Amino acid sequence: MEVKDSNGTILNEGDSVQIIKDLKVKGSSLTLKRGTVVKKIRLTDNDEEIEGKVEKGMMVLKTCFLKKV
Repeated sequence: MEVKDSNGTILNEGDSVQIIKDLKVKGSSLTLKRGTVVKKIRLTDNDEEIEGKVEKGMMVLKTCFLKKV
């Protein structure tokens, strides 16, 4: 299974990615700003999602809103 970012670059465990669009977090008033860097990502069973630590919490993010740094 290959996990790709919005530009088609292959993502691996431990990579750093950057958010390319402001994202509202469901169930919270928190908004993840464009340009936020997520370090040491983890891959999930779904090839369109990754896990990463953002704002002191683990979140699942869609790869269509990310680019590899």
